[in-house]
Amino acid sequence: MCAIVLVGSLTACGGSDDDGGGANGLEKSKLSVGTLPIPDAAPLFIAIQRGLFKKEGLTVTTKIVPNAVVAQPLLKSGQLDVTLNNYVGALIAEEQSGGAVRWRFIADSYQAEKGAFQVMVNTDSSIKTPKDLAGKKIAVPTRKAIGTLMVEASMRAAGVPSDSVEFVEMGFPQMPAALKAKRIDAAWVAEPFISQLQQGGARSVLDTADPGGPTKNIPVAGWAVLGDYAEKHPKTVAAFQRAIGQAQRMASGDRSIVTATLPTYVKGVNADTAKIITLGSFPTGQNPERLKRLAGLMGNYGYLKNPTALDFTKMIVQAPAQ
Repeated sequence: MCAIVLVGSLTACGGSDDDGGGANGLEKSKLSVGTLPIPDAAPLFIAIQRGLFKKEGLTVTTKIVPNAVVAQPLLKSGQLDVTLNNYVGALIAEEQSGGAVRWRFIADSYQAEKGAFQVMVNTDSSIKTPKDLAGKKIAVPTRKAIGTLMVEASMRAAGVPSDSVEFVEMGFPQMPAALKAKRIDAAWVAEPFISQLQQGGARSVLDTADPGGPTKNIPVAGWAVLGDYAEKHPKTVAAFQRAIGQAQRMASGDRSIVTATLPTYVKGVNADTAKIITLGSFPTGQNPERLKRLAGLMGNYGYLKNPTALDFTKMIVQAPAQ
């Protein structure tokens, strides 16, 4: 979803060399998938740990990739096949490159829900309401990304000018110390950092995924390939989609599966924490209308110049019927 401090390699069985195909007529059977140790990626690890990829003839190796900028050359060179990518960054890249950067989403991954993305302040902070954020410094992982968009839209909905705050770029792990030292006034965070801050006495002043606001159910991230990869590897992509689709349905339908999986790859989340953290949701299908709605919101805040010019149907590679 966002840039964070990396916690080391994540690995699954198998390698990532181009093996020239495999079972079931796959163009490739060994895939390298870029990801992050955050809740957004839970379905990937569910699919690995429960043998869903193996069932499709795929061997998946995971690699920590902090953002799409880092992922692009790895995808172009074949060092990565698929990567977790946030939709805001993908739409910006599509427009600014004039189509030279062609992200193609092969599966959805994560959607914002109430309480999953919050602006937090110290217990003794004078900031009590969203209006008190005017003129303050708010830490975000990246400017002009999903975090700043959600904050700006939520602030405007609360009657606060969206340009009245100063955004400070900072990794999630550095935010608690910066907040405590009062180098920043507030921090926009997701889990597990919301729970960590709450345990340290911090409190929320703005839910940027409030169901009554403009960011309700906003799409956050999906699994993407670059350029013509899907056209060159249709059977491999379809196999990935079937496995990750099953994992998405499992994550969507049974919180306990997600709870059991998170501690295996998210640093700082143990079994007890996994049971109480606030999660977004795991969509079970792709819908161009959701991206169109996101692009419209981005256009309202200057993230896109001409959101209606984007072809959202081309950006989505629909999964085969299951």
